[in-house]
Amino acid sequence: MPASKPARTVPGTVSKTVPGTISRTAPMAEPSLTIVPIAPEASFKTKAYEALKDAILKMDIYATPEPVMLDERALSERLGVSRTPIREAIAMLEQDGLVKALPRRGIVVVRRSKTEIVDMIRAWAALESMAARLITTTARKRDITALRDFFKDFGKQRCPQNHVAEYSRANIAFHQALISLSESPVLVNMTNDILLHVRGYRQLTIGHEERLAVSLTEHLAIIDALEQRQTELAEKLARDHTLGLATFVETHGQELPD
Repeated sequence: MPASKPARTVPGTVSKTVPGTISRTAPMAEPSLTIVPIAPEASFKTKAYEALKDAILKMDIYATPEPVMLDERALSERLGVSRTPIREAIAMLEQDGLVKALPRRGIVVVRRSKTEIVDMIRAWAALESMAARLITTTARKRDITALRDFFKDFGKQRCPQNHVAEYSRANIAFHQALISLSESPVLVNMTNDILLHVRGYRQLTIGHEERLAVSLTEHLAIIDALEQRQTELAEKLARDHTLGLATFVETHGQELPD
């Protein structure tokens, strides 16, 4: 009896041997792709949350003593979505501590007391001093020098005292740039949580003559230390500069809105 030939495997199939029989082939199973449908409302909720959070963080909520209120219907119309994702986004913002639902009044953007603000400023001082330390060890020289651009329009011939609004914007941008230049995602995320409130109080206090008298000089001294890679000095100058704001808020708190 001639020897049986080995079973031939056809491309696209697998060989399968049944006990007591000769080898035969069976078709390969098609790979299955499981796709979960996108929930439109969930997507809208996330987009609404991100849009509202970004808008709130860019607001100067301390510019007026009046509370900043949010209206669901108006937000729904401006964002072009139904009110359901707006409600869900607001619930997320409330968990973040950015807004609060008040019975029979609506949604209010949360403002902190002066005591809470002082605590936040002190926390910012610690974070910014660490950012300064990191900058001296990792940042490129040209990126550090670029910090001077924030203040290139100010000096003896153009005093910050005569251009308070413009200098205030430069001041805020400088402090945000310091954190960003550290290239630390953790520092960036931590400062984002308190930026809304610290920024608001920086803008309120920068117009006071006592703060304006030292602000530009201290900023340039911080940049000098960063450029020279003087780690300990840069860290100390950044920390002391922001702690000076905390002291000012404590001392002149009665002059600022509560």
